[in-house]
Amino acid sequence: MPGETPQLHLLAKAPLPGQAKTRLAPLLGTEGAADAHAQLVRHCVANACKTLAADHITLWTALDHTHPLFSELYEHFGMTLAQQPEGNLGVRIRHALNSSSGPAMVMGSDCPSITSDLITACMQQLSTHDVVMLPAEDGGYGLIGTHGDYPGLFELIPWGSDRVLSATRQRIEALGLRASYPTTVWDVDRPEDWQRWQAMKPLM
Repeated sequence: MPGETPQLHLLAKAPLPGQAKTRLAPLLGTEGAADAHAQLVRHCVANACKTLAADHITLWTALDHTHPLFSELYEHFGMTLAQQPEGNLGVRIRHALNSSSGPAMVMGSDCPSITSDLITACMQQLSTHDVVMLPAEDGGYGLIGTHGDYPGLFELIPWGSDRVLSATRQRIEALGLRASYPTTVWDVDRPEDWQRWQAMKPLM
């Protein structure tokens, strides 16, 4: 339905040392990488809650569903907390998108380049397209939104590779869906990504 406000789903791991943002460890150490992950999750949730009311946001948790970070965010912002299901990234994205009726968007929690204004722009594009997606510089994507369940959209995707975006775009075309790609974003995986974000934070 045009104008219907989408549900926004955020995927986040608990910031457990040795299990979150491990590629930042050479720069920050194991504990520092986990702390960096927690900062990214807080930033992501704050941006989401600038854009939408808490009853339109779900934070999908992984690794440790009772981690204090998730309790802190719930107490401060009041969004819904839910547990990510088992399965690959495609299974988890599809589950989140299909957890409610109507338009929905899913984004990761490690993409600080997705601002509140950009989330709003994606919502606007989703009102006139079947799919909205924010391509990422590393060959993946930072956000995807749909109006319902499109069988096959998340199948046969090489998750974890630099071909996720291209394979997903091929699936979109094969399914005959109208898609919008508002801009390219970047996420924080490597030490240079972290330094890039630290340099930008005073400007954000």
